[in-house]
Amino acid sequence: MKTNHLKLFVLIFSAFLFTATSIAQDDKFVVVLDAGHGGKDPGNLGGGFKEKEIALNIVLQIGKELENNPNVDVVYTRDKDVFIPLDQRGRIANAAKADLFVSVHCNSHQSQAYGTETFVLGLNRNQTNFEVAKKENSVIFLEEDYDVTYNGFDPNSPESHIGMSILQEEFLDQSILLADFVQKKFTNDLKRKNRGVKQAGLIVLHQTYMPSVLIEVGFLTNKQEGPYLNSPAGQKKMAEAITTAIVDYSHSINLATLENLAGDLAVEVVPPAIDVDLYESVTFKVQLAASSKKIDPKSSNFKGLSPVFREKEDKLYKYYYGATSSYSEAQKLQQQAKSQGFPSSYVVAFKEGNKITVNEALKTPAK
Repeated sequence: MKTNHLKLFVLIFSAFLFTATSIAQDDKFVVVLDAGHGGKDPGNLGGGFKEKEIALNIVLQIGKELENNPNVDVVYTRDKDVFIPLDQRGRIANAAKADLFVSVHCNSHQSQAYGTETFVLGLNRNQTNFEVAKKENSVIFLEEDYDVTYNGFDPNSPESHIGMSILQEEFLDQSILLADFVQKKFTNDLKRKNRGVKQAGLIVLHQTYMPSVLIEVGFLTNKQEGPYLNSPAGQKKMAEAITTAIVDYSHSINLATLENLAGDLAVEVVPPAIDVDLYESVTFKVQLAASSKKIDPKSSNFKGLSPVFREKEDKLYKYYYGATSSYSEAQKLQQQAKSQGFPSSYVVAFKEGNKITVNEALKTPAK
């Protein structure tokens, strides 16, 4: 037992050193994109569709868009129809010293269930999550010597899932943050049913040493959702939503690592050329960070910036600097925030208390 504890300590410590080194050595923001299944593993075949093909199409579109940004490096666990063992997917991400690991899948169910859900690593809190984990983990049975590779892990045993989250605990806040962004883009932009951010003992997430999520983009077994996900238009929209969520994540990182994460995926928004810069019923704020931890928004906690507002969205606290109806004033506030040590801060917009995109805000009639 003492030997096992020592091995576990060494693994955790090695993961910490590996991650710290990767951040320090690479100037770019590295995203590893993982298309679920592939090759001899077709994934689920609900509705007569092939999960492995849909997942790959979506991942390639995400990667193509991200590759347009010179500050981003994209790495694929697979970019064609080949079988990649779960442990190798994690190794690819770790070797790339990635800042993010994003795995894309499609769901299935015996009922007409529908909607999107995004998983982070953790204990299976209910039977439904456990069933998803069993389904995604069962691919290990296609691998030779899987019982050796995964140290006797049994996807069908609840006991095997206990303790899987230890190595990912350091990155849980950031994983939840990314998952939250993904679900909000699906729900707000694409009007998909939100099945939530969930935790489950997923092997592919367990193998990685960085913030990681597994996205279930919908149910192939649903009569409406299956054809949508199998269509070029549906895949394009899902890819765009995930890409935007990754970009948003890069701006809203956990306060504990705010100054360490490399890269900046800023997307500059150019306001229309108008004489009046005040927008009716719109409030612009500068988002400094987001965290699952509740922090007093006093100026001393935010490098002298004031006023700072704290608002809770689902499981996360968002921290905003300033409030104005003027977009140009909001840009000045953003520059102040950057100069004070918040390089990834960005402008957000609210209308009548609801968050909207800045582009939507700039289309609002001026005062």
